Amino acid sequence: MLSKKMHHQIKIIPLGGVSELGKNMFLVEVDKKIFVLDAGIMYPETEMLGIDFVIPDIQYLVENKNRIQGIFLSHGHEDHIGALPYMVEDLDVPIYATKLTLELAKANISQTIKNSSPNCVEIDKDSILEFGNITVSFFQTNHSIPGSVGIVINTKDGAIVYTGDFKFDQSAKGIYQAEIGKIASIGEKGVLCLISECNGAEKPGFTISESIVSGRMNEQFFHAKGRIIVACFASNIAGLQHVFNAAKANNRKIAILGRRLETVYNIAMELGFLEVDNDIIISVNQAQKLPHEQVVILTTGDQGAPFKALQRMVKGSHRMINISSEDTVLIAASPMVGSELLLSKTVNLLTRLGANVVFGPGKIHVSGNGSQEELKMMINLTRPEYVVPVHGDFKQMMGLGKMAESLGIDPDKIPLLENGEILEIGDGFAEVRGKVASGNVLIDGIGVGDVGGIVLRDRKTLSQDGVVIVTATISRQTKTIIAGPEVISKGFVFVRESEELIIESKSIVKKVIEKRLGSDQLEWSAMKNEVRENLHSYLFDKTKRRPLILPIIMEVK
Repeated sequence: MLSKKMHHQIKIIPLGGVSELGKNMFLVEVDKKIFVLDAGIMYPETEMLGIDFVIPDIQYLVENKNRIQGIFLSHGHEDHIGALPYMVEDLDVPIYATKLTLELAKANISQTIKNSSPNCVEIDKDSILEFGNITVSFFQTNHSIPGSVGIVINTKDGAIVYTGDFKFDQSAKGIYQAEIGKIASIGEKGVLCLISECNGAEKPGFTISESIVSGRMNEQFFHAKGRIIVACFASNIAGLQHVFNAAKANNRKIAILGRRLETVYNIAMELGFLEVDNDIIISVNQAQKLPHEQVVILTTGDQGAPFKALQRMVKGSHRMINISSEDTVLIAASPMVGSELLLSKTVNLLTRLGANVVFGPGKIHVSGNGSQEELKMMINLTRPEYVVPVHGDFKQMMGLGKMAESLGIDPDKIPLLENGEILEIGDGFAEVRGKVASGNVLIDGIGVGDVGGIVLRDRKTLSQDGVVIVTATISRQTKTIIAGPEVISKGFVFVRESEELIIESKSIVKKVIEKRLGSDQLEWSAMKNEVRENLHSYLFDKTKRRPLILPIIMEVK
């Protein structure tokens, strides 16, 4: 039984991963010690035009880096390790992870930061780390990538258990098998708080077993008459293994497309987490010389990359592979948030071409996350006093909360947090007391955080209503317009069909400039603002559109 009197001051702070899918990062503070659980990215939402991905704001960690004990990684998917390259230079703290997770994290860091030497510490499911009077231990979980672990922060007040991503597949073996007995033992000793993923909280029953999906994949390979193209996510190691097994069983060779897959494949093979006969892997050039019934093309990537590659193949614009009506296309991936429309368009293009397209949950792909009964099982095994839902949108968090309540957890002990909120756990209570800096840091190319709300707003305006560029050259001495004004439309109106609009726009700009030139003091910013405001009112009145207006006024002596 847990002690009624608290020995520690305990806080739980999500910096990402609540009320959103991805960007997972959760802080557990015990007294003054900070334990960082995961450091993931989130793929951009539709309105984040041009953004590659999003990471959490780590200002709070930078300000308190002397208190950080380490970054503890649950597994090697991008939404749990992808932010590390943008943290290690500001936070020189140990990174603890299992072998595969650690190697994938190192590869990510080295691709972004040259000659980096992060402080990496390899652990396994049986490791026990000591941090004064606090110990950190682990238990193996069942997920779509090997080396997945739950993380346990052991305190005098009970264990704080972070599940990471998990499911309970009763057919899983070896490196994919969940340590159910160890989880139950942790529950017997006393769990103060369960920080549980809730991604599958709206899916009834159990997640379909990987063994069933493997059989269905093999069946598709057996019946396919021509070439097989498989699209999946690079870090879904379990799914990749299904493809390699089916290819071997049906005497097919595999050609790999995608830099991300090559990295994951090489690391997983070197560490022994993939079982692949070397003689079934061939180059794309070799594949093009073989009969189609002997070939598999495996294309992978992250987010929408597999779907984009398929679109290029079906349109005939891919540099290596073109899909024909004789091909079988297996889409072994569920679309992430923001790429659903891309998948739908891809399937339509493939269907119109006449290819045999197989996709959808449970057919040749299965989620790596547990459904309702598995989430309930985790709660029953650990028997926590508090349940904190994470790694899900608000509906999913609410769903896990309702399940926990149905299992006897006091609803007052199931807080639904927002990013940055500080949850303090005390003698019989858990309350939000304050908030730390949190939010989205946008990654665009090599830029980190240099794209903000104003830039995104401008990009949205450009995508919807286009841009109008106004140019003019003036003389301050003679107070006259030397050249222009010219009005250039890009993405706003077709100039040849809008001559009157352009002529009137030039007249408006000319009047504003001449008025400003006639004043005693010439203020450039005031002139540009007046041009922008007058032209904006006129264009909206005539077109009901709001283009981005860029005045460029130059001076000559």
